[in-house]
Amino acid sequence: MSLASRLSRPGAGGHGPDAAFAWLVRGFAVAGGVALVVMVATVVVAVVSRYLLNEPIFGAEDISAMALVVVVASAMIYGAWDNAHVAVDAIDSIAPKRATRVTDVVARLLGAATAAMAAFALFRHGACGAACGATTPSLLIVHTPFYYALGAAFAAIAGLLSIRQAALWMRRKGQPDRAHAR
Repeated sequence: MSLASRLSRPGAGGHGPDAAFAWLVRGFAVAGGVALVVMVATVVVAVVSRYLLNEPIFGAEDISAMALVVVVASAMIYGAWDNAHVAVDAIDSIAPKRATRVTDVVARLLGAATAAMAAFALFRHGACGAACGATTPSLLIVHTPFYYALGAAFAAIAGLLSIRQAALWMRRKGQPDRAHAR
C-alpha cells in the first residue's frame, strides 16, 4: 500500500489516540518528499555540471546534506508512526507473556525518554545557530531550522510512544482480570 493511500484513510497508522498524529506525519511526508526532490535535482545538476561542463557547482554538497536531514526526519516520524522499527522477538520465544508485557513497557518508556532527550538537545543546540558556528561550510546555511526539524521528529516520536503506552494501560485497566472473571 502506498504512503499516500495509507495517510489518506481515517485512523491511518493505528487506531485510537495515535491516529491524531496523522496530520503531523502528512506534514513531514510532504516536507521529506520536497527535500528528496531537491536533493536528487541538486545531485543530478552537480554531476552533469561537473562531468559534462567541467564546472562543479559551489555549495551542492551543502544543499544535499541539509535536504538529507529533512528526509531523515520525515522517515523517522513515519517509521515510528507506522511501527516500522526493528524488533527482536528472541524474548517472545523464551519468556512468558507477562515478561514480554513488562519488556514492551520498558522498551516503550525508554524509547520515549531517549527521544525526548534527543529532542531537547537538538532544540537547545539548534537555538545557538550561526553564533556558535552551526552553518554549512560553503554556503553558510544556518543549521537551526534543520536541528528544529529533527527535534520536532524526535519530540513527536516521544509523544507517540507515550500516548501508545498510556492507551495500552487504559485499555488493560478497562478489561476485567481473566483469572477472576470466571
